[in-house]
Amino acid sequence: MQYQHTPVLPDELISGIQVKSGGVYLDCTVGGGGHSALILQKCELIKLVAIDHDQMAIAAAQVKLSEFSDRLEFWHGNFSQYRPKQKFNGIIADLGVSSAQLDLPERGFSFRDAGDLDMRMDQSQTLTAADIVNDYAEIELSKIFFELGEERYSYRIARAIVKARPLKTTVQLADVIFHAVPRAYRYGRIHPATRVFQALRITVNQELKALETLLQKAPDWLEVGGKIGIISFHSLEDRIVKHRLKEDDRLRVDTKKPVIATEAEVSVNPRSRSAKLRIATKLEPLG
Repeated sequence: MQYQHTPVLPDELISGIQVKSGGVYLDCTVGGGGHSALILQKCELIKLVAIDHDQMAIAAAQVKLSEFSDRLEFWHGNFSQYRPKQKFNGIIADLGVSSAQLDLPERGFSFRDAGDLDMRMDQSQTLTAADIVNDYAEIELSKIFFELGEERYSYRIARAIVKARPLKTTVQLADVIFHAVPRAYRYGRIHPATRVFQALRITVNQELKALETLLQKAPDWLEVGGKIGIISFHSLEDRIVKHRLKEDDRLRVDTKKPVIATEAEVSVNPRSRSAKLRIATKLEPLG
């Protein structure tokens, strides 16, 4: 399958980080290369480092951005483990799961089609969603679903999963969750398995821990006056981004409220509905 991913808030992000000619930029989540392409097209002489922990995304971005290969460097891995060789004029991260990942059943991110309970962004790591679902204790599962999925029926769902084990596919897991919750909860705005799948994905990929590490390190990677722009997609991520940017005395927050998608963008790209962009600027060191 071709890697398809439409970048969210493209104009708002590019204008927000104030891309300039001769600048050096870091895309922590290159995905299909959409945001990186916009940066590289914006001005001449721009250089960019593109990171992703999904090798499929790296391969797709290498094709999409091939015309900029002389100004582009790729690094495969989690952005929290990156060690830069230089400082940047801008750093961006789009924390969402790509359409390509959701649309491939074998990746296990979605329950629309039957696929293995995988959910690994970096498929070289060992821990999978199947390991968590089938091996973790009931109390551990309940805690994960409640804290990382904000799921009110976390205990009922965890108990049902333990009774139904072993579970092999995404569809099997979604069906167990569906029947574990009260009937009135089954037909709400979102499928009752949605929050559990989010919690499992976050756990498998240690997403919140990686985000915390990035936000601690990234200000030191920026030139004075450089910008960092983070796009989050759920309240747990946005809460971390909001507070870490605000509390960091190396930064000045430029967005008092998060930037959200216009109705026009949402009509074309529905996944942008939940996107929130926050931007901050690197300050001169005190003293």
